[in-house]
Amino acid sequence: MNMDRMTKKLCFLAVPAVAVLVSATVLAAEPLPFPTLNIGVGAASKPGDVAMTIQIFLLLTVLSLAPGLLIMTTSFTRISVVLSFVRTAMGTQQAPSNQIILALSMFLTFFIMSPVWQQINKDAYQPWKAQQISQDQALERAVKPVRTFMLTQTREKDLALFVSLSKLPRPKNADDIPTLTIIPAFMISELRTAFQIGFLIYIPFIVVDMVVASVLMSMGMMMLPPVMISLPFKILLFVLVDGWGLVIGSLVKSFG
Repeated sequence: MNMDRMTKKLCFLAVPAVAVLVSATVLAAEPLPFPTLNIGVGAASKPGDVAMTIQIFLLLTVLSLAPGLLIMTTSFTRISVVLSFVRTAMGTQQAPSNQIILALSMFLTFFIMSPVWQQINKDAYQPWKAQQISQDQALERAVKPVRTFMLTQTREKDLALFVSLSKLPRPKNADDIPTLTIIPAFMISELRTAFQIGFLIYIPFIVVDMVVASVLMSMGMMMLPPVMISLPFKILLFVLVDGWGLVIGSLVKSFG
């Protein structure tokens, strides 16, 4: 009886193995076809084909420059610089890491820029999707909210600087200023504002460093690095005053 049971078990275990071998044999006898991809350059039969090709090429170029456009025309620059200042002022080395700072900056950018993007979707994308306006009109409408946002955050001095550098005639109003002139002026203004906020962030941490250094010198501990002692106190101070809430709240409010 034991031999019969063992034989049945061996036969039962051999069935899957036989099935695998049969499947492998069938696949080896009939190889799976692989898809082929052909890319070629042919003669255009009408001017519309050339225009469509150029549009596809420009679209791919814009998509490759999308991260740069996100940095140049949104609140990402100010947020990322200020958060970097916070980490440097605290002296926590790589905490939070660069990935966390960039991710937080990106999501805060989405939060701040959502009204602008909703207006673009309402005024430009949806009418163009419904074929109510042309592509050129959609692009013109999409640029207006972004220009308005950048102009409200740009100093007149920075804007006048790039207008003079571009050697353009004196504009009568904001509509006469090219977008390519507004973008660098906006970035310079964002960097200036970010450094101002960073200076204010540095002040309480410098005070903590000075107090700790003075205490260590008065105790005669000249060889003990003050940064090592002040770091826990700076972290404690930042947590007690809800530092992240204050920094993020100030950043969001700074955009009006």
